Amino acid sequence: MKTSDRISSAFAAGREASQPLVVPFITAGYPTITATVPIVTALAAAGSDMIEIGMPFSDPLADGPTIQHASEVALRNGMTVRKTLEAVREIRASGTDAALILMGYCNPVYAYGVDAFIKDATQVGVDGLIIADMPPDEAGELLVSCRAVGLSLTFLVAPNAPDDRICKVDRASTHFSYCVSVTGVTGARGAIESRTVEFLQRMRKLSTKPFVVGFGIKQPEHVMTLGPHADGVVVGSAIIDAIESVGGAGAVIVDAVSAVSTLVAPLCAAARQSVMTAQRREA
Repeated sequence: MKTSDRISSAFAAGREASQPLVVPFITAGYPTITATVPIVTALAAAGSDMIEIGMPFSDPLADGPTIQHASEVALRNGMTVRKTLEAVREIRASGTDAALILMGYCNPVYAYGVDAFIKDATQVGVDGLIIADMPPDEAGELLVSCRAVGLSLTFLVAPNAPDDRICKVDRASTHFSYCVSVTGVTGARGAIESRTVEFLQRMRKLSTKPFVVGFGIKQPEHVMTLGPHADGVVVGSAIIDAIESVGGAGAVIVDAVSAVSTLVAPLCAAARQSVMTAQRREA
């Protein structure tokens, strides 16, 4: 299946069901290198139509302590960009057809070589990229390379972005934009601020493409609050926390798989319920 088919199909299915996608994030190589494939396949089996796989980096500026820790562990485990791509190849070989998005930073991509990275990512079955420290203004080379092979590229937009910036990110992103729920780093939070909903409502008025929202989502209540206002909700730090709760770097793979599956199931149920609540309000 082509890149655009997997991503487009995921959002189309969400629109048809009138519910947002639940998009889990896991750092490749955490808690162990061999855990990545079974965790991602389990997330797909739990109902995730799109999954973000983080490429560990030594200086992840957009990430909070939880994902920074996961990256540190993954790097100590010997995880690299090339091994991350090999993990994607194994995931595809297992029969997993969920859209797979690699999330990372500029330095590892440029160190690998932009054209070589794009080529290899496409060949193993990657569907899209999110480069957290790459604004659309500086992404010319990457955009050209991605468009040449049909690889999706997503840009981030913050809640304090002016309208013209939102429109620019929307135009530059291939299939969808990524809304950062707070002006800060990633990390599970206790409550969703009302201004986050206002931001998503502004996104809906200005954007022409789907968008997901992330940074701080960990509870079904968060999904129910944000779900009616976005095309997808990203859950990252909460998944790392779930693995930490069963041993972190020392976790047995079966326990890590069980922990993330147990976390995602109620979030998916909340996504369905959040839209039902919104529909009742509109009726």
